[in-house]
Amino acid sequence: MNTIERFNSHIMPSYGRYDLVLQSGNGRTGTDENGKNYVDFGSGIGVNSLGYCDEAWVEAICAQARKLQHTSNYYYTEIQADFAEKLCRMTGYSKMFFGNSGAEANECAIKLARKYSFDKYGKGRHNIITLVNSFHGRTLCTLSATGQDVFHNYFFPFVEGFIYAKANDIEDLRSKIDDSVCAIMFEYIQGEGGVVPLNQDFVDEIFKICKEKDILAIADEVQTGVGRTGTFLAGEQFGVRANITTLAKGLAGGVPIGVCLADEKCCDVLSKGTHGSTFGGNPISCAGGMTVLERLSSGDFLAEVKQKGDYIKEKLLKIPEVEAVDGMGLMLGISLKTKKAPEIVQVALENGLLLLTAKEKLRMLPPLTISYEEIDKGIDILEKLLK
Repeated sequence: MNTIERFNSHIMPSYGRYDLVLQSGNGRTGTDENGKNYVDFGSGIGVNSLGYCDEAWVEAICAQARKLQHTSNYYYTEIQADFAEKLCRMTGYSKMFFGNSGAEANECAIKLARKYSFDKYGKGRHNIITLVNSFHGRTLCTLSATGQDVFHNYFFPFVEGFIYAKANDIEDLRSKIDDSVCAIMFEYIQGEGGVVPLNQDFVDEIFKICKEKDILAIADEVQTGVGRTGTFLAGEQFGVRANITTLAKGLAGGVPIGVCLADEKCCDVLSKGTHGSTFGGNPISCAGGMTVLERLSSGDFLAEVKQKGDYIKEKLLKIPEVEAVDGMGLMLGISLKTKKAPEIVQVALENGLLLLTAKEKLRMLPPLTISYEEIDKGIDILEKLLK
């Protein structure tokens, strides 16, 4: 049997996969088992922030693996302390909790918000408002938090305590606020929901309500964070900082990590025994993460991410089939006039370009290190397919 047949014989069919076996990668180019190259505009759904096998990243990972690959969280490690210190300094947060994924980071945020309210106000103040069309993960709790009916099936009963408000609708949001609410959870740009940005007025209203009612603002920056939008956190471009921010995906450059950041208001809520994670803060993940943080904080790196995003937008909007381009930095959603996004992704794959979809849109999440030459190459392929 070939690779795909062996794979399908032993792995649950929980994903819709393309018939592509990636064998290796270098920079922004993936290579399949037959030696065919692909320009990568997806970066593992925003995970390979420095591209494939970045030299400094590989050296950091290997050096840490030779030194210490794991120890339980009963003990301390220097690399974990270094990473946490640098990430807090870059984001302005007080403390963090380490997990292994975006869903874990969001689970932590939910628990933190509910305990904050319980400690201060007692029982009955546990509801969390999330937004219609949001996506927060695939665990039972984060699936319940996700504001899309399509996900609320099969796995009954779902976790209670979530109320869904319409994104960018201040009146609807206000109507959902009562004394049972302890937090508002949101994405600055709804990624899986179709690359849909929130309006500045709506974001301002969230923070106004949270201040008025002493409820926590939770920013899910699993996809928008770590430089993806051209600033380290997307919230910087809205002029706000949530009480809690969750990060994952590109934070460690391709190895599992999830982080829940908390400000001074709630950073000590999770006391001993109230939360945990066996692999959280894994030394290898922290070593990869340090390389990512060092690269993103160097020179004009983040400014260049913005510039590359503007460059891609400008080129895309010149293509007659493109109706609109949403998003910020290197997180872009492309609305097409007549063609279907899933069909374009398939033919792009056949022509050596890796793309994503988000609802009815094409989605681009290229590595933050992508060059202008590689952008041009990928856009040229896409333009030919859209003619």
